[in-house]
Amino acid sequence: MLDNKGSLYIIEGIIAIIIVLMVFLVVNTAISTPNHDYSYESKNIRTAQDIMEVLSGKIDFYDVSFFEEISNILKDNDNSKESVRQISIICKNKLNSYNLDNYQLTENNILKGKVLVSKGDYKKASSVDVATRTYGDYSYTLSVW
Repeated sequence: MLDNKGSLYIIEGIIAIIIVLMVFLVVNTAISTPNHDYSYESKNIRTAQDIMEVLSGKIDFYDVSFFEEISNILKDNDNSKESVRQISIICKNKLNSYNLDNYQLTENNILKGKVLVSKGDYKKASSVDVATRTYGDYSYTLSVW
């Protein structure tokens, strides 16, 4: 009889351990389920940030970034209308290579919010995602919608 009671206690102990492990599993699953991140709900915020990161990056120490190139053109020509037209063409070609549907690139500091290049109707945009980078005295903002 003693052997039967011992076996019963062992089986009850194993069942109790299984129940406790199941409770831990349920709690762990509830805690680790992915939470919806509302800061990245917008579809273009990563695109705007990624494009600005690529435009401001260098390949190596001898290379110049895109913003360094256009800032030097503006600075060397004293922000003339001709230099603004020249960099507008450069910016248009560069941004069109990323296959964006709607965008606007502005310089906010020296040129006081001058739109360098734009594609799409900004006034009809329902949600605009913005990324900003600075090179020297120039501050560039890319808006994507």
